[in-house]
Amino acid sequence: MEEPVSAEQLRARGNALFQAGDPGAALAAYTEALGLSAAGPERAVLHRNRAACYLKLEDYAKAEADATKAIEADGRDVKALFRRSQALQQLGRLDQAVSDLQRCVSLEPRNKAFQEALHALGSRMHEKMKTMSCMDSKVEQMFQILLDPEEKDVEKKQKAAQNLIVLAREEAGAEKIFQSDGVRLLTQLLDTAKADLMLAALRTLVGLCSGHRSRTMAILAELGAPRLSAVLGVEHEQVSLAACNLLHVMFDSLKEGLQKDFRGKEDSVVLDSSRDLKLLIKHLLELLVLEGASAHGRDNALNLLIKVVPRKSPKETNNSMSLWVIDQGLKKILEVGSTVCGSPGSLSVTENSRMSASVLLSKLYEDLKCDAERENFHHLCEDYVRSWFEGHELPGKLRAIQTVSCLLQGPSDAGNRVLELEGIMDSVLSLCASVCEAHQLVAVEALIHAADKAKRASFITANGVSLLKEIYKHSERDSIRIRALVGLCKLGSAGGTDFSMKQFAEGSTMKLAKQCRKWLCNEAIDTGTRRWAVEGLAYLTFDADVKEEFVEDKAAMQAMFHLAKSEDRSVLYAVASTLVNCTNSYDHEEPDPQMLELAKYAKQHIPEQHPKDKPEFVKRRVRKLLTAGVVSALACVVKSENPALTNSCRELISRVFLALVEEAEDRGGVVAQGGGKALIPLSLEGTEVGQTKAAQALAKITITSNPEMAFPGERIYEVVRPLVSLLHLQRTGLENFEGLMALTNLAGISERLRQKILKERAVPMIEGYMFEEHELIRLAATECMCNMAMSKEVQELFLAEDSDRLKLMVLYSGEEDEKLRRAASGTLAMLTALHPAICKRIPQVTVHWLEILQALLLSPSTELQHRGAVVVMNMMAAAREVAEQLIASEMLEILSVLAKGKDKPRVAQAAQESLAQAVAYGLIKPNPGQA
Repeated sequence: MEEPVSAEQLRARGNALFQAGDPGAALAAYTEALGLSAAGPERAVLHRNRAACYLKLEDYAKAEADATKAIEADGRDVKALFRRSQALQQLGRLDQAVSDLQRCVSLEPRNKAFQEALHALGSRMHEKMKTMSCMDSKVEQMFQILLDPEEKDVEKKQKAAQNLIVLAREEAGAEKIFQSDGVRLLTQLLDTAKADLMLAALRTLVGLCSGHRSRTMAILAELGAPRLSAVLGVEHEQVSLAACNLLHVMFDSLKEGLQKDFRGKEDSVVLDSSRDLKLLIKHLLELLVLEGASAHGRDNALNLLIKVVPRKSPKETNNSMSLWVIDQGLKKILEVGSTVCGSPGSLSVTENSRMSASVLLSKLYEDLKCDAERENFHHLCEDYVRSWFEGHELPGKLRAIQTVSCLLQGPSDAGNRVLELEGIMDSVLSLCASVCEAHQLVAVEALIHAADKAKRASFITANGVSLLKEIYKHSERDSIRIRALVGLCKLGSAGGTDFSMKQFAEGSTMKLAKQCRKWLCNEAIDTGTRRWAVEGLAYLTFDADVKEEFVEDKAAMQAMFHLAKSEDRSVLYAVASTLVNCTNSYDHEEPDPQMLELAKYAKQHIPEQHPKDKPEFVKRRVRKLLTAGVVSALACVVKSENPALTNSCRELISRVFLALVEEAEDRGGVVAQGGGKALIPLSLEGTEVGQTKAAQALAKITITSNPEMAFPGERIYEVVRPLVSLLHLQRTGLENFEGLMALTNLAGISERLRQKILKERAVPMIEGYMFEEHELIRLAATECMCNMAMSKEVQELFLAEDSDRLKLMVLYSGEEDEKLRRAASGTLAMLTALHPAICKRIPQVTVHWLEILQALLLSPSTELQHRGAVVVMNMMAAAREVAEQLIASEMLEILSVLAKGKDKPRVAQAAQESLAQAVAYGLIKPNPGQA
């Protein structure tokens, strides 16, 4: 049985982990030690150490709390006082930070670090007071200009509005506006109903609410949720969007308080904001069905609900907000989703409204945790569909069928359930033959969405294909024909990429695809109808012949890209699917040859690859897409915030980008058209697969391009986190390798980038890969560590007594792989130049150290010789006893030969300096021939 670990041992472990640059693991050790420790002084030290960990992890509220506990135990603990002052500065409580620093200086008056910190903080506070004093009159003056009805100077008003917005972005300015009765004055601006003044008020309020919960709660109490909801629903599109942005910021500030005991920049008691959150959400749900609300206001309300209601991550355990919205507002969301445009009394909607409703329903359904919650969702949907289908004659049946379409595009499980209700499918099939275009549109769309599911596809193949063919051939309306064609496309692509599993006769898919391209290019047809042509191509491009024809049709490709940038964003998924098919960037595993033989023997179906899906065809298709402008189209799509850009859609776009940067020569063009910038958000949000694909594309760009040009300015620092994510153990070997290569390039650029890599806790993972069996991954990790070793924090890791890091570098300097030797010996040359202690430790880490250094000096590679000579030179200079060991070996003879070599001046110079040092120590006599 293992002996129990003591609090003292855990504290020592925590200290070692903190020194090794792992504050998260150190924090866990200190916390465990606290659970075992009873002694007051020992607990105080543990709290002080935890404060240091929290500072590193940037959790300043917890750093302050732990430092305070240490100070309560010992008011003279200068380390705890200093750490609390650092936390208070980050939390914006400068006066309290000054008080702690003054106490530090009084306890240790000769400590220069404390004196400098106090001086810097004093200067900062002086600037703040100066700014605040001149701000008072400015705020009053700006409001006077904006609220003066006699003021006719438009330019003066615009300048005052802009100054107010800019002022509110700074914490000091936001607080000054708030304290100067600013909320009441901003309410007056909102009530003027003048668009420019309303925009100024809303944008200023964003600054006041951003990151400040107590101020947000006060503003919400003053303005009232009904007023904010009413502004969101106005006809003026920019005002509605600005209100949407304000509400999003308010939600973020209020939710912050639910997630943790948050004090942030405010020094106030923790308030319960859950009531305010529910009040805002309640008014958003009511806005969805409010008759007077504008169509884009309704869209903005849906988009807000998508962003703020569901959990951001499955790691969050509380899904109560989603459950509350389902109970209070599911039927209201379905009201938008079931709207039949043009029918009497229908809600005002845009072409994106129903798609937004589908996305919201899907997000809510995905947020459910158990069968009982899902069953409740199904019952509510079924009750809603029945309420329209039974007893409302034809208009009610249309609403019910439209609801089915909405659910099939969102939570498809719920859509399939309502599709099973008695009479629904029969009504869909019968209305497909209606003479009324609007009725026929609703029914045909429902049939198409139902065909997405395999079990439905077989039913529709039996019952609906002949009907769809009839509609396609004989309907006089393009809007109906194109939808019928998409239904046929979906059914015709049931075999996916399997060349041997085609539903229709040879050539049929090519004819359908040709018609889709024709409609797609016809600008006389409305955007909503042309979108269906892309839907058709998304299915037909499973066929390689269709892909080849599509990329040859530049007009069709550009028409599709133009649609992707249009207002109707419901086309995004179809565009992304088409591009994934054309670039073959879906997942496909190579079948096991033995399993293939068994399948043939058992006479089972074996999937076949189309000859035109071979790599050379894919590469040519990618080039055609790049020439047609695919990158700028996708970059534009990613840039725009839209609910149709779902996580699954983002994943498809990431797959396409990865295919576009596969060839090194194409990467510069991808970056130039905005691909690098677009990949960063894709790598940080979405499905895990999507984020990984985007991160891998970023890695490929970083490896072969100049990172400072590919990601200019601050953008280069945003690339680090996605690249570090490629080092996780669940990633493939190729992803690990490319991540390491890209980080090596970044680590060689600047100390700030190395600090960012350290902050993302990449060093332990990089070290882990230095032990990897695969030689290329091992080499990449060693090269990366070589560049990272330019940072002081990494150098300290090599100085740690209980570490094998130095031993590994020495041993790798003697490996057969020349590139690995170059990276390891380069690291040793740098470390020995900076730290004499490392020079003294080298003879202790391995008995082979001398032969490894001698092999470097005798290498045919000048670069390896130079690195070895520098290491020896540094070791000679570090300590006499090390020099004695070197000179007592064959090293003296090797150095003597190298010192005379005129063809390698850098090697000769290092050898000469080593010999000169040996002379200085009196270990050898000076050469009589030397000057």
